[in-house]
Amino acid sequence: MRRAPSLLGVITLVLSAATLSGLRSEALAKERQVAIPAPDPAKCAVNWTGNEPAIEQFMIDGKVMKSEDVPIGVTKPRRVYLEGGGPAARFAFKPIRPGYSKGFMESYKSEIAAYKLDRMLDMHMVPPIVERKIDGITGAAILWVDNVQGWSVAKPPQGPEPMWSKQLTRMKMFDLLIANIDRNQGNLIYDADWHLILIDHSRAFIDKNDLKNIAPLGRVDRQLWEKMQALTMQDLDRGLAKWVGDREKKALLLRRDLMAKNIQQLVAKSGEKFVFYE
Repeated sequence: MRRAPSLLGVITLVLSAATLSGLRSEALAKERQVAIPAPDPAKCAVNWTGNEPAIEQFMIDGKVMKSEDVPIGVTKPRRVYLEGGGPAARFAFKPIRPGYSKGFMESYKSEIAAYKLDRMLDMHMVPPIVERKIDGITGAAILWVDNVQGWSVAKPPQGPEPMWSKQLTRMKMFDLLIANIDRNQGNLIYDADWHLILIDHSRAFIDKNDLKNIAPLGRVDRQLWEKMQALTMQDLDRGLAKWVGDREKKALLLRRDLMAKNIQQLVAKSGEKFVFYE
């Protein structure tokens, strides 16, 4: 839930210099691929998959035991502790009212929209987020994810391939689609099983009609891209209507179409084999 200087240049450099450039030889790519062990429950922080409905409901109406300030970030979230015995122990509470702050459009609703779209795309990279009212104030309740590490700019993490680079690609695709102009090391976290977890999307889902100032694609996850291509305004109305305005939804589909043009250019330059993760 932290803000930090943009990692656009750093991430672009890391991904283009690693497996995301699409220019490595097939032999080297195969050499780097290693057997990925099954998730270890003791290390895996992505414990919400398959339990989302129960977690969401408990974060909505679970009894609050206490809350405390989180001493990081500019959005001033609070860490809220729920009564024991439920499927969620804590959540970050971000009551960001829709509007401009420090030159950026921000809203707690964008946090919820990011989670809803993550579910629609079957990504499982954004932890459960719901709307909740505490002491008369409405905001986003974001499942607090334990057992994670933050991103180091000085020494960027490198997980097992191709899983790690594929996750970074999915992150970039998601950020371009939702116009997340604020991806930085403060909102990139990962667990000991090398699951990349995406948080802090309060500045996303704006009416941005281009892809500027967001890390560009070097490679593409074909499965995720097919799901993005299939999105319609009707889908967005059903899944995001309460959280995203019509103008912003239209902008999302426009950015999707711009992504398609960029992907066509990548394929023309390097060939599908070196662009798409299957």
